[in-house]
Amino acid sequence: MKIKYKIAIYYTLSAAFLLIAFAVLAYYFSAKSRRDEYLERLEYRARSIGSVIIENDQVQIGLLRKLDKTTFQDLYQETILVYSDKYDLLYTNVSDTALRMPRTLLDHIKKNGSFIRNESEGELAGIYYTEDNISVLVLVSSFDKYGFQNLQNLRRILFLELVVGVVLLVGVGYFFARKMVQPIDRLVEQADSINANNLQDTRVEIKGSDEIAQLGANFNTMLQRLSHSFDLQKSFVSNASHELRTPLAAIISQLQVTLAKERSGAEYETVLQSVLEDAEGLSELTNGLLQLAQSEMNRAEFAFTPVRVDELLWDTADFVRRKWKSVGKVDIQFLREPEQDEMITCNGNEALLRILFINLLDNACKFSEDASARVILDFNDKYILVHMKDRGPGIPASEQEKIFEPFYRGTNAQQVRGHGLGLSICRRITDLHNGRLSVFSIPGEGSTFTVQLPHIVA
Repeated sequence: MKIKYKIAIYYTLSAAFLLIAFAVLAYYFSAKSRRDEYLERLEYRARSIGSVIIENDQVQIGLLRKLDKTTFQDLYQETILVYSDKYDLLYTNVSDTALRMPRTLLDHIKKNGSFIRNESEGELAGIYYTEDNISVLVLVSSFDKYGFQNLQNLRRILFLELVVGVVLLVGVGYFFARKMVQPIDRLVEQADSINANNLQDTRVEIKGSDEIAQLGANFNTMLQRLSHSFDLQKSFVSNASHELRTPLAAIISQLQVTLAKERSGAEYETVLQSVLEDAEGLSELTNGLLQLAQSEMNRAEFAFTPVRVDELLWDTADFVRRKWKSVGKVDIQFLREPEQDEMITCNGNEALLRILFINLLDNACKFSEDASARVILDFNDKYILVHMKDRGPGIPASEQEKIFEPFYRGTNAQQVRGHGLGLSICRRITDLHNGRLSVFSIPGEGSTFTVQLPHIVA
């Protein structure tokens, strides 16, 4: 069942229940008011009769008969009974044979002074009236014809109102349910039209600020994440296919030329050495592409823990030294000693930070003439500062921002083997850690890359 039908049904049932409850209460209080008013009227009638028939220490039955014929007959099917305190019937306006009140009832009236009773055939009021040392029991009964007719009319009116009200509620409930669900229908229709081809350009329309608008906003956020993931996939496939083609082609061509004729052992060794270099370059390129794809992931997809930056720098420096063997030199210095470990501890992903520092140190050794790098560790009130200096050719001012773009290589770095991925990976990793990567370089004097990472000091 569709939501709009459910809303219309629930709304109609709830409103109908309230209408029925109000109608029942209205009828109940109307019936109670009629009964109380009529019984009070009968009791007043009985007291009036008692006050009329007792005069000069006598019961004036004749006067009662005379008055009964003129003034008392204004109640429908009224019955008047007057008993002495000995329970002798003194007066009745109907046949005696039809009226024999139970003695228990007369005892009750005499003992308690009054009695009222409500029955479907009519109401009864009885009093024990005493005046001038004379006591009588007066009972008056009648049927409230007009009161019950009014109640019957009230029942009809309430029933008719309920029927009309329920019909109107069904129509109104469906109308409003349809209006409420229209944004959801539009959201479903727009979502159904989204596919992989228009994922980047298509977003659902958002109106207002209610829960449905919030749903649409969340849906757009999800589409943005999906589009970002698709872009990453396309970018990775495009970059991989473009960059892998050259080394693979070089390896294949060298092997084809070598196998074209018989060659000496020295020639085979030379070719194999060249193929090995190309294969190593291919391995570096593959690792760089994987790291680039990993760095493009969202922050929420990584586990972040406290990381001591100084300890991580020592580890990465050892790794770079082993890679460059006896040639590479990495010097790490503290500009000042931290008073507490938290000043040089950041909340980060250790694997990503390791890639960051390895890439920067490897670049410093690669571009320095003596394959050396100098690392200076410092901190301030908010950030851990890592300065990495090399003795390379430097970077022209016009290229200092372009070097962080994937596959971009500076004009003075063409002679050094590489693919232009390392710095873009480093920039992305610092962004994921809410940090910053900047460069200061003077051509001919070397470059200094500065990494700023927020430390965990409160």
